[in-house]
Amino acid sequence: MQSPASPASLPATELAREVLEIEADAVRALIARLDERFDRAVQMLLDCKGRVVVSGIGKSGHIGNKIAATFASTGTPAFFVHPAEAMHGDLGMVTGDDVFIAISYSGSAAELVTIMPVLKRAGCKLIALTGRDESDLARLADVHLNVAVEREACPLDLAPTASTTATLALGDALAVAALTKRGFRKEDFARSHPGGALGRRLLTHVHNVMRQGDAVPRVDHKATVKDALFEITKKGMGATAVVDGERLVGVFTDGDLRRLIERGGDIRDTPLADVMSRTPTTIGPDALAAEAADLIDRTRRNVIMVLRDGHLVGILHTNDLMAAKVI
Repeated sequence: MQSPASPASLPATELAREVLEIEADAVRALIARLDERFDRAVQMLLDCKGRVVVSGIGKSGHIGNKIAATFASTGTPAFFVHPAEAMHGDLGMVTGDDVFIAISYSGSAAELVTIMPVLKRAGCKLIALTGRDESDLARLADVHLNVAVEREACPLDLAPTASTTATLALGDALAVAALTKRGFRKEDFARSHPGGALGRRLLTHVHNVMRQGDAVPRVDHKATVKDALFEITKKGMGATAVVDGERLVGVFTDGDLRRLIERGGDIRDTPLADVMSRTPTTIGPDALAAEAADLIDRTRRNVIMVLRDGHLVGILHTNDLMAAKVI
């Protein structure tokens, strides 16, 4: 009879599949375990007049850092405090208006067990995420959420793997439930991520990136093709607005110029009004720059005229949106 292959001899992909299945099962098991305790925990977060303070040691601390960051970026002011540091002064950062989330799979991390009674006496609301309902932290907490797993993905059943994944997933569930109940919007997310791609798309307006004043190529509607060519060359936009006073009446591009040249003959004195486009692509200065990017993509034009009440106030080129990292 052939002996079973040792785990070390198995392909890495097979080992990976087993890990992912174990961790996926651990997360799925949380769904059936959710009850009114989760509702109470979310309500605590919504009623919190201070901040959410997350704490854990070891691998639970790393997970706690991520959970705190998720809360903070989704409308729930939060920070992480290390329980050992809390025992030596950092507990002063926590007030009776805060909600304290303690994370320990065993539920018996000595540092957390030591500080939890102090926090309770101060009036702080306590939520514990542990793997045992009968643990010390579970008994001390106002709400206990059980993150127990059947087994770790580690073949020795030692390294925190499935348990940390389950804890992280439940932390995400708390944060997402809170942001949804609070009515958190994309715009709110963008305000806390101004340096990210989403922040730039949701916070950058056309007037922030458009060219204006003398940088805008423009010629009078009575001008000639030669006049337009000089303006296009001078401003380097590949196009010029055609105006009657401040009112936009058309646009002339280097593409229009190429088509004229292909027809042959001397085009320099050709009236611009005879060859310009009378349907330029336009947008308002208060529109989102992301809307301008979508408009450029739909119309396949590199230049958009910016109008306010029919008057030309700026011009926007694809390069301007790229420089602003909107596209």
